[in-house]
Amino acid sequence: MKHIAVIGAGVTGVTTAYSLLKRGYQVSVFERHRYAAMETSFANGGQLSASNAEVWNSWATVFKGIKWMLKKDAPLLVNPKPSWHKYSWMLEFMGQIPHYRRNTVETVRLAIASRKFLDETAEAEGIDFHREPRGILHIYRDKKSFDDATRVNQLYAEGGLERVAVTPDEMRTIEPTLNGDFFGGYYTASDYTGDIHAFTRGLAAACVKRGAVFHYDTAVTRLAHGTEGIDITWHPATAQGSSHTAEEKAHFDAVVICTGVSSRHFAAALGDKLNVYPVKGYSITVPLQDEESRRGAPWVSLLDDGAKIVSSRLGEGRFRVAGTAEYNGYNLDIRADRIRPLVEWTRSLFPAVDTSPAVPWAGLRPMMPNMLPRVGPGSKPCVFYNTGHGHLGWTLSAVTAETVAEGVALNLPVGASQVPSKASPAPQGAGPRQAAE
Repeated sequence: MKHIAVIGAGVTGVTTAYSLLKRGYQVSVFERHRYAAMETSFANGGQLSASNAEVWNSWATVFKGIKWMLKKDAPLLVNPKPSWHKYSWMLEFMGQIPHYRRNTVETVRLAIASRKFLDETAEAEGIDFHREPRGILHIYRDKKSFDDATRVNQLYAEGGLERVAVTPDEMRTIEPTLNGDFFGGYYTASDYTGDIHAFTRGLAAACVKRGAVFHYDTAVTRLAHGTEGIDITWHPATAQGSSHTAEEKAHFDAVVICTGVSSRHFAAALGDKLNVYPVKGYSITVPLQDEESRRGAPWVSLLDDGAKIVSSRLGEGRFRVAGTAEYNGYNLDIRADRIRPLVEWTRSLFPAVDTSPAVPWAGLRPMMPNMLPRVGPGSKPCVFYNTGHGHLGWTLSAVTAETVAEGVALNLPVGASQVPSKASPAPQGAGPRQAAE
């Protein structure tokens, strides 16, 4: 049986492991945290949203970024501090502007295809992740933003998504708790929401039942490529720098890199260029501790395009509000001036909700310059990638996992081979090549 290593146990790594297990592979997953889904898959906006598939590659986005550069609470914030990684990524980002239409349509198609796989997986494994199939309502405060949404809606329709325009009165019928003045909205009944952390943890447990081995609290220190596969060296993450813990090493028939914003580092070690950049997003999770807050919080998911904020109801007792984009390197500091707009947005639109117990969080979205995930083989045999999903990691994860698993199967049929064995400890002391080009 072929033995595949998956590096990373966020939603893309765990869905990849599951897709490989379904095809009969032996799978080992390496994760530097103690549990699955502890970084970007921990507290995102909760939306499975084909209706948020528009790529950001437009001059309008570039001009907004420049305009907001010195505004600390701006929806899009760029730290002007020089960084070759950041500025090279931005140049590639602008180079993709001519492909905005094609990439948006392709992302919509991927998102719709992904729903089927995710729904089937959750049902087959009995995963409870507070799924709320109530659709997503996009809200617009003025005619210009609504007209822009109408233009984007043509691309969504081309990709196969049905999203309907709604009046302010219809918006309040869809979500009666909504407060404020709006020009209009768009509603996507087929989108839904849930808890990405609960889903990923549940699927990781299902993978273990199917025979996967998870190496948690583990730092991958070396990837050595050979003609017959990959040698991986690792040690317990808590023992990094210790002279008392021997590293471990094992051979695998192939490796799939699913490490989010760390993928650039692992790709370089394998001879590939992967220009993933970390784009920070923030969220607050509001425990609905009293009856008034529970009645006053929406059940229908919202996307406020002007504020770049989304919301999701996570069961009876929690409300998640997330958004903003911050280009500031690998910084994970939770800034009060970035959290404040999320709290104020909640108080403005849902004044009955008590925001005092809100729990803040920040995560780094792994974004490619063209806003499409990098899925498929690397430049060398036995190397594969499933990473760079940006703000649509959960939305796209199920279909990209299937794509990369199919790519592994084409290149490395399960067949019958000797199961790789653990090597001696090291001396003491990380389908198609891309969803669309």
